[in-house]
Formats: sequence, C-alpha cells, structure tokens
Amino acid sequence: MRLFLDLTKFGIVCFILISGFAGYALSMAPGEPWVISHLALTLGSLYFLSAGGFALNQAQEWVADLRMRRTTSRPIPSGKVSVRQAWLLGCAFILIGIVLGFFASPLVALLGALTVLLYNVLYTLYWKKKWAFGAVPGAIPGAMPVVIGYAANTNQLFQPELMYAFLIMFLWQMPHFWSLAIRFKDDYSKAGFPVLPVIIGTGRTLFHIGLYVFAYVGLALASPWFTSTYFLYFVFVVPFALKVLYEFFRYYNSNAEARWLPFFLWTNFSVLVFLIAPVLDKWCSFIILRM
Repeated sequence: MRLFLDLTKFGIVCFILISGFAGYALSMAPGEPWVISHLALTLGSLYFLSAGGFALNQAQEWVADLRMRRTTSRPIPSGKVSVRQAWLLGCAFILIGIVLGFFASPLVALLGALTVLLYNVLYTLYWKKKWAFGAVPGAIPGAMPVVIGYAANTNQLFQPELMYAFLIMFLWQMPHFWSLAIRFKDDYSKAGFPVLPVIIGTGRTLFHIGLYVFAYVGLALASPWFTSTYFLYFVFVVPFALKVLYEFFRYYNSNAEARWLPFFLWTNFSVLVFLIAPVLDKWCSFIILRM
C-alpha cells in the first residue's frame, strides 16, 4: 500500500480532490440539491486521472529520479516497482478516469484527457526538459482540476468565479515550484533539468518568484470582484495574503538562504484557503439569508 501511495503521489492527489470539490461547489447555485453519486463520479474521475498521471510520470522520469538524491527512494528508482508495472497502472487509471468522467459529463472526460496530454506529454517530455520557464505553461494542467470540477455541472466555463479559481491555482505554482527548485538546485542540475535557478541563478529566480507572488496575493485580495465573499474573506483570505507577502520578503531578503520552509508552507496553505473561502462564503451567506 505504501508503494502504491508513493507511486501515485497520494498527498498531491488529495490536494487535487479538494480543488476539484471547490470547483464543483462553485458551479452550483446556493440551495441547489447535491447529487452525491454525481459528485462521486466527478471526484472519482479526478482521482484516477491524477493518480494515473503521476504513476505514468514516474515511469517517464525514473532515470532522472535515479540521479537526484531526494527522489532515489521513489518506487521505480529503488527497484520496488518496475517501469512496466508503472506504465500499466498509469494507463489503466487514466482510462478509468476518462470513463468515469464521461458519466459525470462528457466535458469532464474531454478536459481530463486534455490535462493528461498537457502534463504527461507536453510538460514531462518537452517543457520541463527543454525550457527554463517550463513551469509556466506546466502550471496549466496543474490548475485544471478546479476547472474539471466546475465543468461537471455546467458547460459555461468563462465565468468570473472559475477564472478566479483557475488563476489562483495557476499563479501559486510558480512560487511553489521555483522555491523547490532553489532548494534542490544541485539535484535538478544533476538530473539535467534546466530549471530557472540552474539557468539564471538564485537572485534572478527570486525576482521572478516575487512577480508571481504579488500577482497571486493581489488576485486573492481582489476576490470580491470575482466571487461571493462574506466574513471568511476578512477572517482568512486577507490575513493569509499578508502572511504570504511577509514570508516572501523574509525569504527574499535572506537571498533564499533562510526562511525557505515557512515561505513554502504558508504559500501551500494559502492556496487552499483562497480556494475554499469563496465556496464557504457563498454557501454560508445563503444559509444566513435563509435564517
């Protein structure tokens, strides 16, 4: 079981399911009855698509993982799972995910297949290996789970609340990934990945992280113009946004020599807050108005 969870990156899959649920809830009108079987199909599709995509990714990158100290203990480099087993599991899970998505909504299946194409083909095989800024287009499939959850209930995707949720997930990924790339710069260099710190150095990478942090925090603070907001915006969104800014400045001023973990953790916690707070505000305001 531990090998299976490691191969499918269960921790990240849980985050994907939360973001998919947020998208699903945002697409529903307050007071609209929940169909549990439909929600289960949607989240089941997301689970199998993401778990399968991660297993396939490890089968694609096991040679690079073998060169990186922090990834040598993964199931394939450690010799506990064969490349063939990972390919079979990944492809089977992706197929199951697409089928479940079709029963939830044909659009869910289509977006799920597109996400796998972007992640396992374009990002894994080209953007990540060839381009220092590959994380930028690579953030598109990373932001798709909230879109897939939203698409389960409607075909009208160009809505302000979905644009907000998608951009929050998109913008968050550059500070998240590039701070990791700084931390493990030597590992990425040994594996042959042209990540930003390896190509342009730590100082300039911090500058680019800052650009995305300001855009990310600015969008979160501007969420009342995109989504339903109530008391949770002031209780959670505003404090978390300011805390992320504070931790970034401390991280930046140390030239990435200190405060990496607080910045990394607060950035990761904040994306959940920025996604879930509008959902809770939307439904809490409806309940309060009904009372």
